[in-house]
Amino acid sequence: MAKKVADVMWEMLAKAGVKRCYGIVGDALNPVIDALRRNGTIEFIHVRHEEYGVFAAVADAYFSGNPVVVCGTAGPGVTHLFNGLMDARKEGAAVIAIAGDVETKLMDTAALEELNPYKFFDTACLYVGRVVNPEQVRAVVTTAILTAVIDKGPTVISMPGDIASANAPSSSAQDVTIPAPPVFRPAEADLNKLAGMIEAAGKVAIFGGDGCRDARDEVLQLSARLQAPVGYTFRGKQWLEHDNPNAVGMTGLLGYGGAYKAIHDADLLLLLGTDFPFSEFLPGDGVKKVQIDRNAKHIGRRTAIDLALVGDIKTTIAALLAKVGDKTDSRFLEKQVAETASFHELLQHYVEKGPGIKPIRPEFLAATLSELASDDAMFFADTGTACIWLARHVQGGTNRRIFGSFSWASMANAAPNAFGAQLAFPGRQTIALCGDGGFTMLALGDLLTQVQRQTPVVQIILNNASLDFVNIEMQEAGVVPFGVDFKNPNFAKVAEAMGAKGIRIEEPGDVREGLAEALAHKGGPVVVDAVVDCYALSLPSHIPFHTVAGFTLSMGKQVLSGKMDAVIKTIERNVGLV
Repeated sequence: MAKKVADVMWEMLAKAGVKRCYGIVGDALNPVIDALRRNGTIEFIHVRHEEYGVFAAVADAYFSGNPVVVCGTAGPGVTHLFNGLMDARKEGAAVIAIAGDVETKLMDTAALEELNPYKFFDTACLYVGRVVNPEQVRAVVTTAILTAVIDKGPTVISMPGDIASANAPSSSAQDVTIPAPPVFRPAEADLNKLAGMIEAAGKVAIFGGDGCRDARDEVLQLSARLQAPVGYTFRGKQWLEHDNPNAVGMTGLLGYGGAYKAIHDADLLLLLGTDFPFSEFLPGDGVKKVQIDRNAKHIGRRTAIDLALVGDIKTTIAALLAKVGDKTDSRFLEKQVAETASFHELLQHYVEKGPGIKPIRPEFLAATLSELASDDAMFFADTGTACIWLARHVQGGTNRRIFGSFSWASMANAAPNAFGAQLAFPGRQTIALCGDGGFTMLALGDLLTQVQRQTPVVQIILNNASLDFVNIEMQEAGVVPFGVDFKNPNFAKVAEAMGAKGIRIEEPGDVREGLAEALAHKGGPVVVDAVVDCYALSLPSHIPFHTVAGFTLSMGKQVLSGKMDAVIKTIERNVGLV
């Protein structure tokens, strides 16, 4: 019996290391899914919403290192993939989307559910291939796989049903060879130039991002040799914070510690594998800056650069270490480390006083969670205030992992991220710190998927009955918060009704016991409904003037518009931070 085009596609994907496909079946996709059933080596994960499936696939691919497939049927099913694919592109995850397509005879006739995949996916994906002839299958699938794996991002194979069910050419199926990562570093002349700049600089600081993922040891060696404080982005936190005596925290609105002062007071700043987007927190022309990144497009677009180097961070720093000597003056480093320790004490204010404060302080909740979670726990945060508490109060470790939609900033990513990570690492503690808005937007429906599969994902909802981060953003902008409040159910009871374990925590004295119970549960998903203080604020270690002015203006407008009670409560609940 001749193989079908879809059979060949799945064989090639399996040989490339694909183990899971997340999605929803349907009409145009039926021949593709039937071939997946016949293949039998790739697990199909039926989700309730395609976007949930892509967010799960992003975390799966990012941490497992394997390409992961998602699928949606023609038209609406395909469009539901888009947001998650944007996240895959921004976070650098090898996700391959199989997009159902109308039959070839209907193309360009405005048929039901027809869209142009080239136009639609162009922004989100690194490669889009539309298979309109069986002879294309080998070339298109190979290109989609290699682009996703090597360039670290999403690709699309658009597959019409009539082509999927057509007989494949006899020579179509081939092994897909995935090359080992190449040795990729700047030319010797540029490394010598960098070594000269380091030698001439009295004070050197390092600011690292996700590009330091495989270069932790090299970056820490360089830091020790140069007496350089190490700041990091949110994406760099899990690689550079733990067990690092020279760590000085983060900058930006989530910032803490001495990172801001370290990068601004240095003579030379080394930007390593980071595309940190908040230019107002980066130093100006008074600091010389060197940026090293694999992706040349990242270099110089956030701040002016004195030396641009293209290369892998691990390989580049390893070569640089042979060219630089030890610096002995540690005063700059010691000052920034002391600044970090001082700010850490401030961060502990509501952690230490948490057991006696109601409503529950989110700082206390997050710090307790960090203390109770396992040494190899994987933490995921929804975009919003969950990111603040994760950044500041969940401690990293050698085997702990932290992830979110840090570069795309989509809502509702944490629960599906944790679900995908649980499937990639069965039995490992996977914890989603969810906003109540994000949980009700996307995660609630696919809680049924977790129940059906009995995946032990712990979802902790920060129940403050508002889009809290948007509320803060409005105040920063100097406007009266509007349209950010909503009514929540008892999430624990909803979870129980859906077949999951539900735990509601209203009293600060119950935080430790409730979280411990959730983390110990092994029989399926858990939803912790934590009722937290909706007036809790988190001030960064450096506050730009426009932020201070915006808050001041917003408070005045709220008083004039009759919201004096909200202003008083905000001040009352955050007195320990000022």
